[in-house]
Amino acid sequence: MKKLVIVIVLSLVGVFSFAQKIDYNLENGFIAKGFDVVAYFSGKAVKGKQKFIFKYDGVTYKFSTQENLNRFKSDPKKYIPQYGGWCAYAMGIKGEKIAIDPKTFEIREGKLYLFYNALFNNTFDSWLKENPEKLRKSADKNWEQVKNKR
Repeated sequence: MKKLVIVIVLSLVGVFSFAQKIDYNLENGFIAKGFDVVAYFSGKAVKGKQKFIFKYDGVTYKFSTQENLNRFKSDPKKYIPQYGGWCAYAMGIKGEKIAIDPKTFEIREGKLYLFYNALFNNTFDSWLKENPEKLRKSADKNWEQVKNKR
């Protein structure tokens, strides 16, 4: 009986720890569609290279240089995109997980925000026009509600 209880408890721990995993935007199998999350902090959207791949918190990242990979390894939380790499504007307005254009981004207060930009709809422009600080606060709250939902 004791063994059965242990097995059940361990099974539940496994289920709950899986259920709490963040739903990252992993289009193309990588965060930020394979763009180098460190390069954004120098003001550039740069595609990562196949030879500079690193996995952190179950998420695969690509980097354009060994130096950027090393920077990420030294402080990964600094470079992880906000809202799991989903569109910051959509998260702020509706709490929705919307795909991004990896070339449309902003670094605000040391954090990386990514945006949808297609079909005459650049949400970064809307973000700037509609009070980014208010939208960021709303997105932070919304993200807490949806980050574990798939």
